[in-house]
Amino acid sequence: MLILNCPSKLQLLEGLLRRSLPHTLPAYGAVMHINRGNPVQHEVVVDSWPEVKAVLTRPRQEVVKDNLDYYANLHAAFYWDIDACQALLENAEAIDWGRAFQLQGLQDGMYEATKSIAETKCVHLETYAYQTLMHPDPSTLHPSRFRSDVFHLGILSPSQATLLNEAWDFGGNDRSLRYLDSLIRCFPSACLVDKAGQLISWNLSDPMACLTHGYTLPQYRGQGCVRAVAQAIAGKLYSRGFPVYCGILAENQPSKQALVRMGFHILPETYYMLIVTPALNLQN
Repeated sequence: MLILNCPSKLQLLEGLLRRSLPHTLPAYGAVMHINRGNPVQHEVVVDSWPEVKAVLTRPRQEVVKDNLDYYANLHAAFYWDIDACQALLENAEAIDWGRAFQLQGLQDGMYEATKSIAETKCVHLETYAYQTLMHPDPSTLHPSRFRSDVFHLGILSPSQATLLNEAWDFGGNDRSLRYLDSLIRCFPSACLVDKAGQLISWNLSDPMACLTHGYTLPQYRGQGCVRAVAQAIAGKLYSRGFPVYCGILAENQPSKQALVRMGFHILPETYYMLIVTPALNLQN
């Protein structure tokens, strides 16, 4: 196991991951952010160098101080060799299984390896599987037409994090609020507000450069809000060289249909979000 700190090696790794798109999307997005200012202080762990078989991105050790904060303790994984991935995930120096963490990736083998390790270590694993959507040519995305006399397009501010936290199915607590605040401060976002300045629709991006936390207040749905904010944030990511992708629950037909109409393709790969919680803390 090796922590990759050398800028030139990180640039080489970015190129390696780019050649294996779309399978590498979460790890690739994380490495891109690390190579472009590293706004939330993540780092890269590889099984070996220069013959890399598995890649893990994670927060630096000093960043996450709360042992139960799986929002901030966010990891992404990709492998060319499943045995190397299994060994890396099992390595206590790579992942501390005594703390809550989240792992994301597009490979079935990563999910199976994590599930096997969780069972061995008797920790709790929650699995969320999303459909992966990616835009093949974001240069074709153009600003969406909407009633500018009613809606105003802008970016989110930290003062709006509380509303986002209340609307988020995975939110509603102090940890999720801190996480959303960090996304707003560190990564591209887009939102619509009404004439009174009230927030009505939004979309964020995360440390993996994934479009995430898209939401529109119920009374404004069906008016093109999803398309407007998604195209705005997609344009920001594309202008910085990032791929434009997201994970959508299979049953979320309205959002999926809106993205497909924008030109997104539904990929065969499953986007896994795996949340691990130490068994001793389940009652806390």
